[in-house]
Amino acid sequence: MPPRSETYRLEAQIGHLLRRAHQRHVAIFIAEMGEDGPTPTQFAALVKLGESKELSQNHLGRLTGMDPATTKGVVTRLIERGLIERAQDPIDKRRVRLRLSGEGLALVARLIDKARAASTATLAPLSPSEQRRLISLLGRIL
Repeated sequence: MPPRSETYRLEAQIGHLLRRAHQRHVAIFIAEMGEDGPTPTQFAALVKLGESKELSQNHLGRLTGMDPATTKGVVTRLIERGLIERAQDPIDKRRVRLRLSGEGLALVARLIDKARAASTATLAPLSPSEQRRLISLLGRIL
């Protein structure tokens, strides 16, 4: 930890740098996906549903790192777009089960390469070894 007498520089703070890097990635992601494409959080939900086939809304939120209010909004918008379907859990009537619709499955398949391109563009300023190291370090922070 630096001594307290050192000047505080916002540009050297991890939170500021992560926020700015995230903003850059979101701009690249949206440019790749197109204006009518899913947001990064919507895409994360679609991908996780595609991997798991069916999830509770609560579990989907945990897997994607979204709080319950954000998860509810994302799910509502994806249902409205016809990309996911909601059904009552046959065992626990309080639980809502979510799965990709046929249209959602097709969309995810079409967008995977665009998502990879967004990641590649975000990491482009780094060498391949720096890219691997950054991903590893961020994983450790999480």
